[in-house]
Formats: sequence, C-alpha cells, structure tokens
Amino acid sequence: MITDPEAFLNYFRSIHRRTLRDIEALPPPAEGWEPSVGEGEKGWGISRIVHHIAESRLYFASAYCGKGWRYDWVPPSTDLQSGWIPALEASAVEFQKQLAGTPAEWLERRVKMIDTDGMLSGWRILMMLLEHEVHHRSQIDTYAGLEGWDVPQIYGRTREQIDLLQDSRTL
Repeated sequence: MITDPEAFLNYFRSIHRRTLRDIEALPPPAEGWEPSVGEGEKGWGISRIVHHIAESRLYFASAYCGKGWRYDWVPPSTDLQSGWIPALEASAVEFQKQLAGTPAEWLERRVKMIDTDGMLSGWRILMMLLEHEVHHRSQIDTYAGLEGWDVPQIYGRTREQIDLLQDSRTL
C-alpha cells in the first residue's frame, strides 16, 4: 500500500522512464502503424495509444484530486512520432504538478467511481494509473515484437541470456 504521495511520485517517475525507453526504441515505421483489424480502442495505432497514455495520466490525477473522472487535459499532438516523447514528458510534468504537495490523507480518502456506486481509496486510483500505463506500454511492445522491431528488455537481458548464464554456472 502507498502511504506517501512523494514515494508514489518517485515510483511513477520510474514507470515513466521505462515508457519513454520503449517509445524511443520504436523505428520510424511505428509512426503510421495500426492493427489490421479492430474498431475503437481495439483498432488504435501506436500514435493513438501514446496519446491515450499521456491524457490518461491526468484523468486519474483528476479523480485522485477530487475533481471527478475527467479527460480535460489535452496533451501535445502525437500525430507524428517526433511528438510522442514531448507529449509523454508534458503529461508527466503536469501529473506530478497536480499531485505534488497533496496530503497523505488523500491516499486513504474514498473516491466515487465514474460508472458504479463503488468507492476506491486514493492509493488504489494511483495504482490503477500505473497498471493502465504498463498495460498500454506492453500493448505497444507486443505490436513491436509482432512487427519484428527490437523491444527493450525490462531488466536488460532476455530469457535466452539467462539460460546461458544458468548453464555456465554450477550450483
């Protein structure tokens, strides 16, 4: 459980860095890539997913800060690949600005859900943000892998490299 907003922001920054790393690794053909089938969110291309990651950070911040579940922050354009990192950076800055200095009590404060009568604690909403971002980053990484593009390894090594290391060591 998260007990300090600044500790959460430190963790958010690590998630953000990994998102930037994966987006920066995409080759130029990623700019126009879209799934061959699917409608709505299932048919989003990479540029639209990057836009969604950027805008969603402020959607969750709005709920956490007691302003309601609102998509009312417009990120910089992600139409071109050159705009992907600036949009993610701008949303990270704005997200941190909105959460900075919020009281620790807000982590326990109950927030009404948008689509049910249920309530969630503030820390769970912040965790939803992180899970949401990792989900979409993984979606982009999966698309990249299917296209044969290099995908950064989360821990800097592949399964095959671990197997070789294991085989070279005796227990």
